[in-house]
Amino acid sequence: MKSRKERVPQNLFLPLIVGIAAAVVGEMLTRGGLIAGYLLPAPSDVLRALAMDADELWRGFLSTALSASVGWFASAVFGFAAALVMSLSDSVRRALMPYAVFFQTVPVIALAPVLVIWFGFGRPTVIASAFIVSIFPVIASTLLGLRSTDALLVELFRSYRARPLTVFWRLRLPAALPAIFGGLRVAAGLAVIGAVVGEFIAGGGLGEVIDAARTQQRLDRVFAAVGLSSALGLIMVSTINVVARRCLRPWHESESGGVR
Repeated sequence: MKSRKERVPQNLFLPLIVGIAAAVVGEMLTRGGLIAGYLLPAPSDVLRALAMDADELWRGFLSTALSASVGWFASAVFGFAAALVMSLSDSVRRALMPYAVFFQTVPVIALAPVLVIWFGFGRPTVIASAFIVSIFPVIASTLLGLRSTDALLVELFRSYRARPLTVFWRLRLPAALPAIFGGLRVAAGLAVIGAVVGEFIAGGGLGEVIDAARTQQRLDRVFAAVGLSSALGLIMVSTINVVARRCLRPWHESESGGVR
């Protein structure tokens, strides 16, 4: 059985090999004329665009990162609070859950113009877009975790006359953490998507870069900006993974380095 430290280089090495292989294949297909350059830019052209437009892309990356992070944080706070309230009563859950599902099913691109009317052009609309897209996974995962506590353990706590707040802090919340972190991971990726979509309408960030490059038929810049947005999602998810590992590794098998 490999330790976690032994697995980390392999976890980084294998994706790197796959990425390099995909880049080589893409370069060969494009340079060989099998795929038109206006359909799929060569990876070397994308790298060239990253280098030539580094300042603009970097500013867009930072702007999108800020908006996505704020939207994700808001969804984490309000999503947890909503799930906590819904976990206290089945009637409350049945009353509020349809509205939570609304945030997941409504097309954010359709709401974006409305958000512009409400919040105006700029960052507030982008943050609102990221928030709307990312809140449902937090609600659903947190609610699932809080409602999945072992009933026998709950009865054990009650047999010792533990107060409801003690049961929550000592049992329900720790037991729900794996599900909560799972929802936060999904929400992080969706927050980036929501932020970029909001930027298409409200302006700023990588979304504006992508939209401008599209009108200029600069597919290399489009792919460069898309790659940066994907990297942003990866950074956010990786950060959550680090926090989850520190919180869960001492006691939960998903992060304890046990047998997979």
